[in-house]
Amino acid sequence: MNKITALCKRRGFYFPSSDIYGGLANCWDFGHYGTLLKNNLRDLWWKKFVIDRDDMVAIDAAILQSPSVWKASGHITGFNDAMVDCKKCHNRTRADYLIEDQIKGKKVEGLKTEELTQIIVENKLKCPKCGAMELTDVRTFNLLFTTNIGIIEGEKSEIYLRGEIAQGIFINFKNVTDTMRVRLPFGIAQQGKAFRNEITMGNAVHRTLEFDLMEFEYFIRKEEWKKVYKYWQDTIWSFALNLGISKDRLRWREHEEFERSFYSTKTMDVEYKYTHGWMEIFGLAYRTDYDLKNHMKHSGKDLSYVDPITREKIVPHVIEPTFGLSRLTGVILSDAYREDIVNGKIRVFLKINPSIAPVKIAVFPLQKDKRLYNLARQVYLECKHKYHCEFDDSGNIGKMYRRQDEIGTPYCITVDYESLKDKAITIRERDSMKQERIPIVKIFDFIKI
Repeated sequence: MNKITALCKRRGFYFPSSDIYGGLANCWDFGHYGTLLKNNLRDLWWKKFVIDRDDMVAIDAAILQSPSVWKASGHITGFNDAMVDCKKCHNRTRADYLIEDQIKGKKVEGLKTEELTQIIVENKLKCPKCGAMELTDVRTFNLLFTTNIGIIEGEKSEIYLRGEIAQGIFINFKNVTDTMRVRLPFGIAQQGKAFRNEITMGNAVHRTLEFDLMEFEYFIRKEEWKKVYKYWQDTIWSFALNLGISKDRLRWREHEEFERSFYSTKTMDVEYKYTHGWMEIFGLAYRTDYDLKNHMKHSGKDLSYVDPITREKIVPHVIEPTFGLSRLTGVILSDAYREDIVNGKIRVFLKINPSIAPVKIAVFPLQKDKRLYNLARQVYLECKHKYHCEFDDSGNIGKMYRRQDEIGTPYCITVDYESLKDKAITIRERDSMKQERIPIVKIFDFIKI
């Protein structure tokens, strides 16, 4: 992870947020290439799960919503982490992280706060920051960020930043069914920011306070849930593999009853194996009719679905596939990281699937020569009409190759003096470093992304 994080900072994938002021814990800024990669993943997801389907519609709900939304959803009372404070240095730590870090092999997810406290006391666990054994009893803290609207702060002005993006879908269910010609089963999809005031393990962009999600709520009849759940499980797995993520570093893990979210009857995660262990990247939950019924109860509004043919009136059940976009970007970078030896030196490259690579093609003139420059620019502009490309004429071909390798660019095109005569160029493939000479007019016969 240290090597990958160093590469990402050096090449502009992501940086610690507020870096010039010493950084802000668990917050990261995406640089140019990180933004391009993240946007490519977002757009690919959007095309596959929304644009290419006839059973999906889109919304973009506000980040700020009425506090009543979070009361009805159960997040104000049920969206909590168990935390412990150090009485000496006042450092706050998640109790499960503290225990599992200091007692190897110990798993405590789902235990009650009293049980966590007992484990800490009996094992004389220490503050991870200062080493003191003066720790408080374990207490629960809500994960929702609070803020205020209006110019006067007070209880009536307090609202929450959304801790998930699903509630914006549920509270717009009637708006969607009133305005769109949807029939069960159908989904409502969106992408956007979510915020959780939690203590993280510091694994770069995998778990942060502010993050991007892509998800949809797929509305179904109750009796169909097992069949639909299996369909989305298979579809999610295929999506992960098509991104180029190593199959042997992916697995499904089903949540035990005690660890499931309060709204879920069945939850499974797709987990990725980092060097430090397995961590979730996608989730699949059967939320039943929990959310719609609770919003009906608290709002007094009818959120039922009426079948346009039979006029049957029901409250649909929901299957929820969730994709963490920020953490998926980190997984792609981690999984793509490679090192090999070239001429006795270490070559670092990112073996990113060309379909999502930040830059598809880089074009170089071999030497700083105006004729080569002009022809190389012509090739670059032609490629740019079709793919996202870069032009580089810094002069040292080896360094230009290495830079593009570290960015993950799948193809590099070099214009040399022979190109002025035969109108052909050399294409170098990133992974194998194999080079092939082809006519300029046949570039797109060779490169198909």
